Amino acid sequence: MGAATTAGREDEEAKKMEAGGDTVGQKLDAGALFVLQSKGSWLHCGYHLTTSIVAPPLLSLPFAFAGLGWSAGIIGLVIGAAVSFYSYNLLSRVLEHHAQQGRRQLRFRDMAHDILGPGWARFYIGPIQFAVCFGAVIACTLLAGQSMKSIYLIANPGGTIKLYVFVTIFGVFMMILAQLPSFHSLRHVNLISLVLCLAYSFCAVAGCIYFGNSDRAPAKDYSVTGGTPKRVFGVFNAIAVIATTYGNGIIPEIQATVAAPVTGKMFKGLSLCYAVVVTTFFSVAISGYWAFGNQAAGTLLSNFMVNGKAVIPDWLLLITQLFTLLQLSAVAMVYLQPTNEVLEGLLSDPKQRQYAARNVVPRLVSRTLAVAFSTTVAAMVPFFGDMNALIGAFGFLPLDFAVPAVFYNLTFKPSKKGVVFWLNTTIAVVFSALAVIASVAAVRQIALDANTYKLFANV
Repeated sequence: MGAATTAGREDEEAKKMEAGGDTVGQKLDAGALFVLQSKGSWLHCGYHLTTSIVAPPLLSLPFAFAGLGWSAGIIGLVIGAAVSFYSYNLLSRVLEHHAQQGRRQLRFRDMAHDILGPGWARFYIGPIQFAVCFGAVIACTLLAGQSMKSIYLIANPGGTIKLYVFVTIFGVFMMILAQLPSFHSLRHVNLISLVLCLAYSFCAVAGCIYFGNSDRAPAKDYSVTGGTPKRVFGVFNAIAVIATTYGNGIIPEIQATVAAPVTGKMFKGLSLCYAVVVTTFFSVAISGYWAFGNQAAGTLLSNFMVNGKAVIPDWLLLITQLFTLLQLSAVAMVYLQPTNEVLEGLLSDPKQRQYAARNVVPRLVSRTLAVAFSTTVAAMVPFFGDMNALIGAFGFLPLDFAVPAVFYNLTFKPSKKGVVFWLNTTIAVVFSALAVIASVAAVRQIALDANTYKLFANV
């Protein structure tokens, strides 16, 4: 009897150690216990943050500049960096406060539940975060397929393999990578991702400098084109692009991977992340707009190919595409974690070990099916970028800018006579309004492009 009791205690202690040992006293479901293990350092946190923010969408920043011009583009980039860094720190401080009070919040919806109430968690924060994150997985799969196709066409001009084939190949690779059991287990993958994002950013800058100084470069035009309605919608579309590029949506889940005590670790991780953000975002945006002006395409890599031929050295475009492709796999895995956490919470048994057959089989099946679904959508809907812009507008903008300010004000109740309260209120109001306007602009773009939509299109 005594031996059985001792064995039971040992099992419980093993589970606490697997979860990081910092949530003692909290009843954790399998999603929190197995996927959001709290074992990491601030460096690991920095790797996760960098992968979730510094991703291939940054190659769209020259396009945003084309809708804003030099001055407004640089101001928008600076404001985006400052406000997003500030907002993420607000979220981190709220999380630290609740952890010190004995209730560590491991998920965005946990924060919403405790601060706003269960209805907000179930019907607003939870669904929006899930849509944003799973939408990001689909977008990464599609972008990876396009990168693979570009590599194929560079190596084999005139090749006839369709885009959906490459999307499927990447999806199969994702199914394997998705079996990494926890967010913490991605730390080494995300360290490699950090190096890759620096690599393809520097390659893109080198390509811009090469083309901008070549004889083939057309006269540079930095004017904002189009009539007044087009310019107005272009401005809001550019703002949405910049805000979405800085978007994260999983700050609580990333902070959940940090071992206790958590105080100060997120700030260090964010500082590491934003050192990479400033280096890559500004260099790519400025060099890309300098080289292509108002002809900057939706992604900089498209500007490097004209009529199926590279305008920069083939080898440079090839390695840029390769680095981009490899990082997309890490980005997709990071944004798959909220889905993994939900599936694990529904299907796994927290009373058994993480690697027990009872938990391994549902994990293998559910994650494989989730990736298969995202791959199918990416292959069928290669115009998903338009829809992702809409998801980003009503998802990333409120989650990353408005909600943190509201959470902070409700948690710490700063004086209404002070600067902090009104700064946070202004951020919440302005970015909520921008979310609505950007959503309208995204719907307009979907309507304009609707005639070109075709399932399994070879774009």
